[in-house]
Amino acid sequence: MKTFLSAIQWMAFMIAGSIAAPIAIADLFHLNPVETSAFMQRTIFVLGIAGLLQGFIGHRLPVSEGPAGLWWSVFAIYAGFVGSMYSTGIAALNALCGGMIFSGIVFFILSALGLIEKLAKLFTPTITFIYLFLLILQLSGSFVKGMLGLTEEQVHIQPTVAILCIVIILVTFYLGKVNIQWVQQFSIIFGLLLGWILFIIFGLAPKVPESHSIFAFPKLFHFGKPTFDSGVLTTSFFITILLTTNMIASIRVMEEVLKGYHNKPVSYKRSGFISGLNQILGGIFSAIGSVPISGSAGFVAQTGIKSIKPFIIGGILVTVISLLPPLMHIMSALPAPVGYAVTFVIFTKMIGLALSEIEKSTDRDITYTTAGIALMVGVGTMFLPSEATVKLPTFIGSLVNNGLVLGTIIAIGSEQYLRWQKKRKSASISR
Repeated sequence: MKTFLSAIQWMAFMIAGSIAAPIAIADLFHLNPVETSAFMQRTIFVLGIAGLLQGFIGHRLPVSEGPAGLWWSVFAIYAGFVGSMYSTGIAALNALCGGMIFSGIVFFILSALGLIEKLAKLFTPTITFIYLFLLILQLSGSFVKGMLGLTEEQVHIQPTVAILCIVIILVTFYLGKVNIQWVQQFSIIFGLLLGWILFIIFGLAPKVPESHSIFAFPKLFHFGKPTFDSGVLTTSFFITILLTTNMIASIRVMEEVLKGYHNKPVSYKRSGFISGLNQILGGIFSAIGSVPISGSAGFVAQTGIKSIKPFIIGGILVTVISLLPPLMHIMSALPAPVGYAVTFVIFTKMIGLALSEIEKSTDRDITYTTAGIALMVGVGTMFLPSEATVKLPTFIGSLVNNGLVLGTIIAIGSEQYLRWQKKRKSASISR
């Protein structure tokens, strides 16, 4: 029973963190409600399968898969090309599906050549700290806006939503600290249920959409035959390189959380192959490419559930639910502010994980200089208006729009340069 409840909690975490992306992208491409629901179903299905493949074959850690933010930004950029580069939104989506399939092939090549394992060696404690800190800063704005009830349609703070979210946060924090172990472990699901009930009582919960079928298997190539546009393929190549940094960082963070519990070495090559397969699944099922979610580490730190078994069962439940429209519609009716409030609690754990990485640094001068450069660049680009990058090449635009990835790349380059410079000085002195 305990394992099953833990699996339910994992399932809720996976779905709550995956609903926003397909809905937002469907809106960008002006898909009707039926198409939007189908797009969300296919995405959740692919994410469920992706997590199971990584859990069974890839990194074998309890790290959930979510819609990759990089793909999200690329979808958003290409939605703006409809009417100019592409005659219809469907034509653009077919090109993007081709791009995801190509991305999977690039993942295979990088893994086969051992390049992912070499890249993993660059993720020192300094880089992990910077990645986590940028991740927290990048997502904090979305969390706060969501908890205040702000959306594209609602531009004014909703006091009732804000107060209810504060209650959810306080209760979830409290439950995560009580001396009763089973309450601590299930604090997240208790927080979600409490929030959902409160929003229903105050009439703020969305209605559950009607379902016209009990079972529906996702359609292959829903938008039609994928196309392989040279511009999208070029973008996909660079996006894949960046996705590997997300994948490695998420694995590294989870390894730290599970230290002492899970000491088996992780195969980055195997994880890279599975990530490639997951990208291809995204293209085949006309969904969104996935990436391991770093927030899983915060989830495990908050709940204390380190066993992979509940994660696997949760992944199976997510996959099954995606095939059952009535249940999928119920889960999609979870109020977004509730999800933001509970995730806010989870991500506060990430700050502690980030700061603990600094303590492992062997050269604080290099760490502080690297962090200063990377955080200035990464956080600074987060404040750039989206229209500022419209005229840049697609790959560069998506990179500049993502302060997390840009800052991490700057951090890797800065740290390697400073280390090289230090070794050079030491060599010259010894002569």
